[in-house]
Amino acid sequence: MSGIIKWQKSSFSGGDDNQDCIELAEADGQILLRESDAPDTVVTTDRAKLRAFLLGVKAGEFDHLAG
Repeated sequence: MSGIIKWQKSSFSGGDDNQDCIELAEADGQILLRESDAPDTVVTTDRAKLRAFLLGVKAGEFDHLAG
């Protein structure tokens, strides 16, 4: 990946920098995801797959995992 990566976290995470959250960035046409408490572990995907995942989350498809 080239250039500087600008990570973004959800506004739902609040203003406290100590709160752990999922962060997103875009680089070289890929979407990057990481947890703020493990910034060296990065998962990559593309826009279409991320969109499908987020729609599934909103639809409750993964609610059984929150148990």
